[in-house]
Amino acid sequence: QVQLVESGGGLVQAGGSLRLSCAASGSIFSISAMGWFRQAPGKLRELVAFTSSGGWLKYADSVKGRFTISRDNTKNTVYLQMNSLKPEDTAVYYCTADPHYSGTNYIPQSWGQGTQVTVSS
Repeated sequence: QVQLVESGGGLVQAGGSLRLSCAASGSIFSISAMGWFRQAPGKLRELVAFTSSGGWLKYADSVKGRFTISRDNTKNTVYLQMNSLKPEDTAVYYCTADPHYSGTNYIPQSWGQGTQVTVSS
């Protein structure tokens, strides 16, 4: 089992930046990919970005060029740097891990508790 704990959410004005962090513990040796989902009120949960242990990166079209996902394997932590934030980025952001990722579909098996990001206009 992998435990994930997010931090770094908060309130920011449009155009501002935030960095989310996610610390993994437990069976971390089995994590082959980690990423972030988000869910806004009244909307479906959506994939924001993920990164594999082999360095593969994928972003949602809505965040390309503004968000950057990175991973520090020495600290078992994944980050999401969010720049040029927009009100439509307001959501609860969830850290996720997929221990079975093999280069096709990213299917999280572990989820963090979520952290709120609110962007004011």
